[in-house]
Amino acid sequence: MSADFSERRVKMVDGQVRTTDVTSAPLIEAMLSVPREAFVGAGQQDLAYIDEDIRISDGANGGGARYLMEPSPLAKLLQLAEIDAGDSVLDVGCGTGYCAALLSRLARSVVALESDSALAEAAKSTLSSLGCQNVTVVTGPLPQGQAAKGPYNVIFIGGSVEEVPAALLDQLAEDGRLVAVEGRGNSGVARLFFKAGGVVTGRRAFNAAIKPLPGFERAHAFEF
Repeated sequence: MSADFSERRVKMVDGQVRTTDVTSAPLIEAMLSVPREAFVGAGQQDLAYIDEDIRISDGANGGGARYLMEPSPLAKLLQLAEIDAGDSVLDVGCGTGYCAALLSRLARSVVALESDSALAEAAKSTLSSLGCQNVTVVTGPLPQGQAAKGPYNVIFIGGSVEEVPAALLDQLAEDGRLVAVEGRGNSGVARLFFKAGGVVTGRRAFNAAIKPLPGFERAHAFEF
């Protein structure tokens, strides 16, 4: 079975990742080495390498459903961040920890933030079993980030949001990058935010339709 999953990882990278202009050698190597099937439920392992999002939680305490992001957009977003081996990374909405596992192979240290305690515990267990010793899983509100362990060279938001909260942008180190998808469905746009001289600016990178990350809904003002 493990050999079969190894073959599926190669097919995923060759058929879903390389074909969408992902050329980062360290990222491709990470995706070839991290067992994606370890981050889904036992009954979902045969689906782990399909080119679709995989539901990993129906949502806790009234929150929305959570998903393991489809490989292609995940790879494109991680490549956009240009993660360096010396970087400190904040992974916002780590879910069961798959993205954090990839980041652990690209960066110096990773803080994996999750609001769902059950998902956080699953992430801790799986990441520990895979020897991801440079990842720290913490539980807390996603829009608030984790300032106590910052600032960060890279902040990655693992789902689409209506807008990036100022609290997360404030946790960027100088020359830091934040990657997020703003907007829902086919209107989603991947954006790269960059901090230089203490000022954060952002630019549009590419269209990206990914599942929303609960907790980032914009408060709608009352209108007469």
